[in-house]
Amino acid sequence: MLKKIKKITIIKPDDWHVHLRDKETLKKVIQYTEKYYKRAIIMPNLENPVTNCTKSIAYQKRILNARKLDSNFEPLMVCYLTKNTSLKDLQIGFSKKIFIGAKLYPYGATTNSLEGIKNINEIYHILELMEKIKMPLLIHGEKIDNNIDIYDREKKFIDDTLILIRKKFPELKITLEHITTKEAVSYVEEHNSLYLSATITPHHLMCNRNDMFIKGIQPNLYCLPVLKRNIHQIALKKAISNGKKNFFLGSDTAPHFYQKKISNGCAGIFNAPVSLLCYITIFEEMNALKNFQSFCSENGPNFYNIPINQETITLVKKPYKNLNQINIGNNKIIPFLAGKTLNWSLETNEESFKKEK
Repeated sequence: MLKKIKKITIIKPDDWHVHLRDKETLKKVIQYTEKYYKRAIIMPNLENPVTNCTKSIAYQKRILNARKLDSNFEPLMVCYLTKNTSLKDLQIGFSKKIFIGAKLYPYGATTNSLEGIKNINEIYHILELMEKIKMPLLIHGEKIDNNIDIYDREKKFIDDTLILIRKKFPELKITLEHITTKEAVSYVEEHNSLYLSATITPHHLMCNRNDMFIKGIQPNLYCLPVLKRNIHQIALKKAISNGKKNFFLGSDTAPHFYQKKISNGCAGIFNAPVSLLCYITIFEEMNALKNFQSFCSENGPNFYNIPINQETITLVKKPYKNLNQINIGNNKIIPFLAGKTLNWSLETNEESFKKEK
């Protein structure tokens, strides 16, 4: 009989897809990411998108100032691509490590994406430069067209756009972010190379589209890409558990005020308070804890060619009750699995980390 694991220590992870927003929201939510992660790629889709070096430096400074006083959390910045992106600014930003990569948002694909790309050929000259200087491209991989079913957007993007990009720019380093389908898993596995990777979120691992409609519509589970069928959820679980190096952690934690989730249908799930606890839950379910560290702490740095962290983090098999909500002024954010109890906890002095009721 296999001995049950009660405690696991791994290299401190990085989160390769985080939305911190700005202003008061930033100041409130950053603590939940820096609790578990040493570094995080910060998404640039603010209301005033991070489209150049000047904006990136300013935003990074706001993030650093919002950290806890004793925190060594490091935000990694990316450039929001538009058809007018300056090649000079992009190259300077990458060479001076202002940017770790650049982000492709299809026009209208998600929050604050109306300055995104309508036709991929609009940015071929940018992708050519990025391939040349070895700058990674991070992609929200959905094809946006009213004639395409929302559940098919990811597959259509792969078929109609990603294959074309990779054929034209075969040595362009690409992260296909927050993949949600068995087709995306298969594509990454079949094209396993130095130039293609994918991130997977905790909510797409733990939920499928049925969960959005149990006991009425659940707006706090609405995200983009939208939750898919159970067959896709199973494919994602198998992908993270098989030990392959081209999949790694990217939570896509995305806070929105509850009022806006209800009234405007904002897409995004705020999972930062429990993201790592969700991942270990799935790895344990899949009997794949031996691959937990590589997914969380090694595959991402190796793909982005940055050093693996030296610190460690320990998780213990001890119940952890998630907070119910986060208050920001007169607003509130409802986190993923609000009020639920998970079977794993971070081994730390929890008294120093105040939970809000």
